[in-house]
Amino acid sequence: MSNDMYSVDQVADLLGLHVRTVRGYIRSGRLRATRIGKQYRIARADLDTLTGRPASPSAPGAEVSSVVRLDGVDRAAADRLGTLVLAGVNTNHDPDRPLRVQTVHDEERHRMTIVILGDLTATADLLRLLDGVLGGGNGLLGGGERGRD
Repeated sequence: MSNDMYSVDQVADLLGLHVRTVRGYIRSGRLRATRIGKQYRIARADLDTLTGRPASPSAPGAEVSSVVRLDGVDRAAADRLGTLVLAGVNTNHDPDRPLRVQTVHDEERHRMTIVILGDLTATADLLRLLDGVLGGGNGLLGGGERGRD
């Protein structure tokens, strides 16, 4: 990812817009900017987002998607697991490679599904955390059986 920063004047020149228009985009939230003193600075990635240009890749990488299904999970256990997963995602994460997680609990089937999308290392760390918690015989699932896909 490029670390280029632009002033409002530079962005206006690059896009062929008036400076007031660029400032209006910033005030409305359409263009993300950082205020330094009395001036705004716009990151290249934020400018690319505004214009719809794809961000330049920083390095070749891989993304993994994982689906974990846990059977025998009641609502209370699903809430605890959801909190644990979100805490794991928000701890020691790389902002350039966010980990995206969605949890769903099916009350009728007593089943919880966790969908994880992200880079290999962060996903593996989260899966190890889940395995350690669920394999610890701590009764987190309320005595139910554990199953994974």
